[in-house]
Amino acid sequence: MTEAQATPQTGKRVLLAKPRGYCAGVDRAVQTVQEALKLYGAPIYVRKQIVHNKHVVSTLERQGAVFVEENEEVPEGSIVIFSAHGVAPEVYEQAKARSLKAIDATCPLVTKVHHEARRFAADDYDILLIGHEGHEEVIGTSGEAPTHIQLVDGPDDADKVTVRDPSKVVWLSQTTLSVDETMETVARLKRRLPLLQSPPSDDICYATQNRQHVVKEIAADCDVVIVVGSRNSSNSVRLVEVAVDAGARAGYLVDYASEISDDWLAGANTIGVTSGASVPDDLVTEVLDHLAARGFADVTEVTTADERLTFSLPQDLRRDMKAAAAKAAAEQESPLAASAANG
Repeated sequence: MTEAQATPQTGKRVLLAKPRGYCAGVDRAVQTVQEALKLYGAPIYVRKQIVHNKHVVSTLERQGAVFVEENEEVPEGSIVIFSAHGVAPEVYEQAKARSLKAIDATCPLVTKVHHEARRFAADDYDILLIGHEGHEEVIGTSGEAPTHIQLVDGPDDADKVTVRDPSKVVWLSQTTLSVDETMETVARLKRRLPLLQSPPSDDICYATQNRQHVVKEIAADCDVVIVVGSRNSSNSVRLVEVAVDAGARAGYLVDYASEISDDWLAGANTIGVTSGASVPDDLVTEVLDHLAARGFADVTEVTTADERLTFSLPQDLRRDMKAAAAKAAAEQESPLAASAANG
């Protein structure tokens, strides 16, 4: 029995999903920008949104980050950070041509998919990349092996696929997709391509899967599920879809508590609350306060997984941070040594 089922069905209440919010890759990417600003000073240029969250981007902008669409907008010789979603190899070449110091904040789980794409392309496989057309992660992964990858954007796209050799074909996926829809797409592909191979390990990241799983646990007990997240956040949009598919009467995506309409809450007894993997928890707290002011003060946290994964900062940044710390320590010791000598 889940906590949602065990809670008495009386009065107004909130079922708060856990895990929610920041995943390890997002935490790493945001910290990368913050530490770069401390170390190198503003401005620090960031190609694309570091993560897909309006609040995070605006906060970093106030701290001195400058977000650009392409490397051409970055002054030559400056520092540029690549977003958590990953970039194609040509983006590194563009940065090199402009003498940019590039710091790669790509989520290591996205990097894993890039490695898979290169490996299967080297073995001359056709690669079916399941993902959403135009998403930055898909563009980056496709750039690793453009002549071998074709995009499959949902189950219906599976019927349009053509391959050179049905015995040498593999599927990979964007890391932030709906697990259920991805498996449906794979099933459709396998009906046409029985020898289709799967990636060596799950491409859909642990955080995406965990957030979808807990939403499935609470959705049937919820009149409404509110997902905190931005509209360009694939994993946040998927959470709304998962909630409705799993039995919630309605699901809504909001960046801020102020966007919640009282009409959504009318007649509701149980509200589910969660947040996408690029959302800081203070935004969820604001939503809970907003709901409490409208009678939904009883909050039960429903937990289905304990996330402890962390990723270290990019190697180039860590090296520069270590060098700066060593220099500061040496400078601090120097006056002391001089003082001792003169004493």
